[in-house]
Amino acid sequence: MGAAGSKLEKALGDQFPEGERYFGLENFGNTCYCNSVLQALYFCVPFREQLLEYYANGKSQGDAEENLLTCLADLFTQISSQKKKTGVIAPKRFVQRVKKQNELFRSYMHQDAHEFLNFLLNELVDILEKESQATKSSSETSSPSEKIANGPKNAQANGAQKEPLVTWVHKNFQGILTNETKCLRCETVTARDETFLDLSLDIEQNSSITSCLKNFSSTETLNAEDKFFCDKCCSLQEAQKRMKIKKPPHILVIHLKRFKYIEQLGRYKKLSYRVVFPLELKLSNTVEDADLEYSLFAVVVHVGSGPNHGHYVSLVKSHNHWLFFDDENVEMIDESAVQTFFGSAQEYSSNTDHGYILFYESLATNNNKS
Repeated sequence: MGAAGSKLEKALGDQFPEGERYFGLENFGNTCYCNSVLQALYFCVPFREQLLEYYANGKSQGDAEENLLTCLADLFTQISSQKKKTGVIAPKRFVQRVKKQNELFRSYMHQDAHEFLNFLLNELVDILEKESQATKSSSETSSPSEKIANGPKNAQANGAQKEPLVTWVHKNFQGILTNETKCLRCETVTARDETFLDLSLDIEQNSSITSCLKNFSSTETLNAEDKFFCDKCCSLQEAQKRMKIKKPPHILVIHLKRFKYIEQLGRYKKLSYRVVFPLELKLSNTVEDADLEYSLFAVVVHVGSGPNHGHYVSLVKSHNHWLFFDDENVEMIDESAVQTFFGSAQEYSSNTDHGYILFYESLATNNNKS
């Protein structure tokens, strides 16, 4: 490992970023799904900074009980405070905690990195919400970061619906989708908002993220047995439905649906389709502010031809360099190498390394620590 680490240090030379650490993560028998997601999150700088700050504040207030959030914060602190610039760390406590918390991850079977990311972010949100409620009940004064979004602190005092709490996890990853349905008889538009921490997109052969997003937001006609009950007409009517991003997140996480259930086969199949994901992504057609631009900073890659076996690695952009993380191994790669993970243009190909989860950061706010 030392050799690989020193090779990376040699490759970066004087350009090794001040204060940055590039550490591989030990694999505990099929924990690559966890390692690849952890690397992507570690290099999501606003998230990392807020997590380290949370940990430092927690330490100063005495030891909190161990949970998934404290284990993750402890791991990130361990990496960022290493004396050496490169090396390997064993995320043992964190992995043990994940297994303790969720039986799905206890076996040595191949796990889904997207399911793990979802579980982790939701779990962090739950912990932060519980902590905030505990702080609120013990004292009526709350720090600005724990204030309820757009509402007085006692909004729920009379049993009325309380405003949802916006944690720093939400501030990084949460966006709002709006589901619009237009009755074709009276032209009334019904809109329903829902929040998301990542977008799951259907994929097609030889397509791009832009076209997948366009399909995601395309207008669908509801007719025949799919008619919509219009409250104004008080009856079932033909309607048009579309999904738009009402409020885009600071960090846009896109999950490509590469695993599809095939009825005829009675099982899931991996789609190795070529889907181009650009380094700079413009959100047009999908979002109300069409000029919004995002920059790619991490990709979780699934390696393998099927859904129930294989391996996960991640590509990460840090200080304008691209790095390749494969469990304990970390190496520098050329930016042009990112396109080798778009997928295969032919149905059967020897290339089985395909981009699976993409992490984009909004360019409008990446200088602004919100």
